[in-house]
Amino acid sequence: MKNFLLACILISIYFPALAQENNPLILKKDFQNQRKWVDSIYENMTLEEKMGQLFMADIFSSDPKANTDKIKDLITNYHLGGVIFSKGGPVRQAKLNNEFQSLAKIPLMIGMDAEWGLAMRLDSTYAFPWNMTLGAITDNKIVEKIGKRIGEQSKRLGVHINFAPVVDINTNPRNPIIGNRSFGEDRDNVTEKALAFMKGMQSAGIMGSAKHFPGHGDTETDSHKTLPTVDFSRERLDTLELYPYKKLISQGLNSVMVAHLNVPALEPQLNYPSSLSTKIVTDLLKKEMGFNGLIFTDALNMKGASNFKKPGEIELAAFLAGNDVLLISEDVPKAMEFLINSYNEKVITEKRLAYSVKKILYAKYKVGLNHYQPVKIPYLFEDLNSVNDDALYEEAIDNALTVLKNNRAILPIKDLQKKKIAYVNFGDDSGEDFLNELKKYGNVEWVKANSLDDYIQKLKEYNYVIIGFHKSNENPWKKFEFSQNELVWLYEIARTNTVILDVFARPYAMLDLKTTANFEGIIMSYQNSKISQQLSAQLIFGAREAKGKLPVSLGEDFPLNTFLQTKSLRRLQYGTPESVGVNSYKLNKIDSLVNRGLREGMFPGAQVLVARKGKIIYQKNFGYNEYDKKIAITDTTIYDLASMTKILAALPLVMQLVDKKELSLNTKLSEMLPEYKNSNKADVTLKQMLSHYARFKAWIPFYRHTYNEAKTGVSSKYYSDIPGKDFNVEVAKNLYMRRDYIDTIYKDIRESDLNSRLEYKYSDLPYYILKKYLEQKFGKPLEIIVQENLYESLGANYTLYHPLNKFSIDNIPPTEQDDVFRKQKVQGYVNDQGAAMLGGVSGHAGLFSNSNDVAKIMQMYLWKGFYGGKRYFNPEILDLFNTCFYCDKNVRRGVGFDKPQLGTSGPTCGCVSMTSFGHSGFTGTFGWADPEEEVVYVFLSNRTFPDPENRKLIKSDLRSKIQEAIYEAIDY
Repeated sequence: MKNFLLACILISIYFPALAQENNPLILKKDFQNQRKWVDSIYENMTLEEKMGQLFMADIFSSDPKANTDKIKDLITNYHLGGVIFSKGGPVRQAKLNNEFQSLAKIPLMIGMDAEWGLAMRLDSTYAFPWNMTLGAITDNKIVEKIGKRIGEQSKRLGVHINFAPVVDINTNPRNPIIGNRSFGEDRDNVTEKALAFMKGMQSAGIMGSAKHFPGHGDTETDSHKTLPTVDFSRERLDTLELYPYKKLISQGLNSVMVAHLNVPALEPQLNYPSSLSTKIVTDLLKKEMGFNGLIFTDALNMKGASNFKKPGEIELAAFLAGNDVLLISEDVPKAMEFLINSYNEKVITEKRLAYSVKKILYAKYKVGLNHYQPVKIPYLFEDLNSVNDDALYEEAIDNALTVLKNNRAILPIKDLQKKKIAYVNFGDDSGEDFLNELKKYGNVEWVKANSLDDYIQKLKEYNYVIIGFHKSNENPWKKFEFSQNELVWLYEIARTNTVILDVFARPYAMLDLKTTANFEGIIMSYQNSKISQQLSAQLIFGAREAKGKLPVSLGEDFPLNTFLQTKSLRRLQYGTPESVGVNSYKLNKIDSLVNRGLREGMFPGAQVLVARKGKIIYQKNFGYNEYDKKIAITDTTIYDLASMTKILAALPLVMQLVDKKELSLNTKLSEMLPEYKNSNKADVTLKQMLSHYARFKAWIPFYRHTYNEAKTGVSSKYYSDIPGKDFNVEVAKNLYMRRDYIDTIYKDIRESDLNSRLEYKYSDLPYYILKKYLEQKFGKPLEIIVQENLYESLGANYTLYHPLNKFSIDNIPPTEQDDVFRKQKVQGYVNDQGAAMLGGVSGHAGLFSNSNDVAKIMQMYLWKGFYGGKRYFNPEILDLFNTCFYCDKNVRRGVGFDKPQLGTSGPTCGCVSMTSFGHSGFTGTFGWADPEEEVVYVFLSNRTFPDPENRKLIKSDLRSKIQEAIYEAIDY
């Protein structure tokens, strides 16, 4: 013990004065005031107060019975210098923080290990991704933005030092304590990421702290339980472990945390912790590397320092080694007593004590504790969980996702026609968000089995198998390995199927795979957060590109920096409003508007979707199928689109034919259908009739012509309640019309009178005619033509005629209680009577869909005929059909498309561009696209149920008010 004390005395002789030059704790512009404050505080401190500043104690604010009284006692009676908060909600922490600060004579320095942010997302994900995920990002500006935001969060919560970034270079896959907390194994990448993170965080006025010096990345034991050994040469340490510290120190690093490690190349004493080593702390970090900032020990209650038996001996050794702040001592009062005795015995000199205490005070001034203000509690949670954080998290994951293998360019999945895709869930965490996102793009089914043989049998009918390996995202230390059973099943499923493996876990999980030869595609998604799952699904279908580089090496197949970029197919993305310049708070006005519609009985339920710049940023469901509130509206609820059918079914087929020069806008009706040669409509052009400027009648009430004499229902002359050879047109449930009456419908249209004046008159009749023309042209029913030419390749799997052939009736809200014509609740059958009499399929009505699929078609229009890697028609065709040819005749319509009003009233809010277009539907539907603001807006409802005379939605102009709210929310 005498030798130890003698060594301590010798060590304490040399400690340089607190230099102003290159000291990251000193405010250059305010140095004089800073120094005066520090000196005045120090001169009035007792020895006990000075010693107290050296200590920071920890508290778990998540525990209501935490050692609150103990901390208060340390502050009041032992003049504690700071507190480290762990594991707790922000409000509880803030209240404790304020309470503790109120007891302190000198404001406390508050610290946290907030390496990935302070807040928790609604899906229990930490505010930002793990460092390993950030290590895959090639754009370091994103990492800097995250560092800055974490600094802002820290400041808002009253935290002054964040013990981050971790600069350990994780070269050991079995490292139990670093792993995901490291930016990776490449020294340059780790350094660049750490530097960006540090700059961002410190720019917010928060002190950063690089850890764990001299390098904790190549260990296999847990430093919380033992003393790990880093047994490498000094040359290796210089070129690898110490490399990031040199760079960060030169760029103004505020502080360093010294690790609990045994490093023989730097400290010759056997099993002597680095945090207690003068050679490591003073000789290497301070003298050789020139670091002048604060130096923190790692937690002093860790195991392995067996040479020290008495309370306070470890603290004294750590202090004399050169550390300034002593973290988490076993017993602060006894340690302080030991240090005070050491001071009185001249083991600790006044010069040495002043050096560290003044450094601490300089740091406190730097973070604003010279003008301490309590943490404001109101809106604390909201401030820590900003919508901008969601956008930043999205940006980070978007840039991190990494494709490791892409045989035969399977990624992204391109042609969706007739593709059946299976999803298989491995791991012990949920992949629900991944599956739901996959379903938005393709025909994806979750296949479950209890045995390998069962899996092999079930997967035979699928073109692709997507295997999601989902491990807990609760914290970065959770288990990440495949089970042996999973490995066996993986190999066999990959051998017998076309497989894409998506890993939502630490990259090192891949090291368990002995071979990846039979996998066509492999994606590293790093974490199982909701956003990671969603964005990875979007990558698989080409809505997003793969941009990330593998930050660690995974054997010969996947070396460090493996990087396979994929190209976007231009499919709709899903993400945050802020990522495309839209204000979430303003956009949420839509909720109140739709809820008002529900309260006032405008409709029983609705879907509302908003996309901007190719990204769906708002997609919500409201209410129920009916007013009885039994079946809630979901994403997969499909609505009767009514007249939106015109631009979502008939019109795109016509546009394709014009693109192929098989039609033109000047093609006459008699040229399309020879039967019109001798009619009054023979010379009507395609442009005229689709612009509603052809003198056509608005509609013909065909169904009324089939009533019985009493007008109480339909005549048995035309209908039967059972199908038969002649009665084979299904109009509704248990209602079948004579097939030959369809000829009567077309005859009535052909022979109908024209209006006496040539003026704008909206008419359904052109689209009856187009149905007949298209079916003759293609030689197939319209419902098959649109599937083959449009919906299948678009991935519009919820868009179809005859929805009951594919979906449950519970998926389809009713549109009317029809007491005369069909005498039933109309559900799953088209509401429009004329379309019903054509068997549910027409060019003007009959189509069913959900908001997501409608948005795909509208986005295809915005992208001028391109979507999902396929061109449906050339750009000039969209421009042609989106032209208002008769605006000078007071006709606002384009060719097929509705356009904004020319006067004060019309289909839109009046806030859209004149290049915008869309259509509405009788049942309470609306879809609109604006090329200038790149906005798609979809509103679907069944406002006609139970009574089609319910015009509250129309009179309220609610759909236009929602559109107005969208435009008000656009920030740029």
